[in-house]
Amino acid sequence: MFKTKILIAVSVLVLSTLACNALIPTAEPTSTMVVIVEPTLPPTQDTLPQSEASVPRISVEETMVALATGAATVVDVRGPDAYTLSHIKGSINVPLGEIELNPTGLSLDKEQWVITYCT
Repeated sequence: MFKTKILIAVSVLVLSTLACNALIPTAEPTSTMVVIVEPTLPPTQDTLPQSEASVPRISVEETMVALATGAATVVDVRGPDAYTLSHIKGSINVPLGEIELNPTGLSLDKEQWVITYCT
């Protein structure tokens, strides 16, 4: 009789646990795949953004994937002093003033995506 009560108690406990687990929502994946969509037109004087608002924005995750895979050159547009203090590992420094003076004449790989940042 005692063994039967223990067997019933264990069975109820197992069934209760299974029922509770079935009701708990499953966790969403913690990581997501980042898809990089590069601009389709090569930059020219006519296709360069004409205002800060028209500059395309990308996420930090997209930037890091593009840098890690070699799909992009990341350019820090701050001055040399700020760049020396801290910068994204793997980025290069081309101050904004140089870009503004001659945006199409920079010595950057024109076949590669160029991502700029300033903070």
